[in-house]
Amino acid sequence: MNGPEIHLEVAPELRLFVAHERRRGRTAVVTDGSSTLGHVVESLGIPLTEAGQILVDGRPVPVSHIPGAGELVEVRAVERPQHIPGAPLRFLLDVHLGTLARRLRLLGVDAAYESEDIGDPALAALSARERRVMLSRDRGLLRRRELWAGAYVYSDRPDEQLRDVLERFAPPLAPWTRCTACNGELSGADKDAVRERLEQGTEKTYDVFAQCVACERVYWRGAHHARLEAIVTDAVREFGGATTR
Repeated sequence: MNGPEIHLEVAPELRLFVAHERRRGRTAVVTDGSSTLGHVVESLGIPLTEAGQILVDGRPVPVSHIPGAGELVEVRAVERPQHIPGAPLRFLLDVHLGTLARRLRLLGVDAAYESEDIGDPALAALSARERRVMLSRDRGLLRRRELWAGAYVYSDRPDEQLRDVLERFAPPLAPWTRCTACNGELSGADKDAVRERLEQGTEKTYDVFAQCVACERVYWRGAHHARLEAIVTDAVREFGGATTR
């Protein structure tokens, strides 16, 4: 770029996206004089999904603003909780976020997940077609224009990922109502109706079952229930919802 010089200040939450020398406060950026502010912000490494209000000399401006010489640009983080207008809140997760997808489903959150790498264009198209918020740690994917909406997942640890998504979007929680395998809805199941799907030990030990209406997977309070119950209890305590089946 060889044009007007602007001054840039990035919110602390967004500094992980920019070069190290821009993380300490206000820095100079030379623009080309024709690119929009949205393009400038993205060229510095910040996905626009993570940019909240953008101020120029203290005034809010759209990402279509073309910056002029000497302007002070402040890029703020997205406000939390973030409201996504236009459709019920639903998510789409890429191939690297399987554990997060299962935990969201455990809490009753609609979370579609691609267990195979179908490629960024296909994921972006699916996000647009089904109006799902794309969750990913892939910054390139989040820059695709065809995305309906998106959000960067800041941690690589499932516990922190879950807190991040619940804090950012505040989805309504309805634990134990979705299939963690396929995202379908669960309904109560009579033991006799699912008996042929049970191993002998399970049939003798348990009497309360649920079944996915989509893939017909059967659920019961088995050996892993205490661990799952702890995830649900912690999430409901902090973010609200119901713990009863």
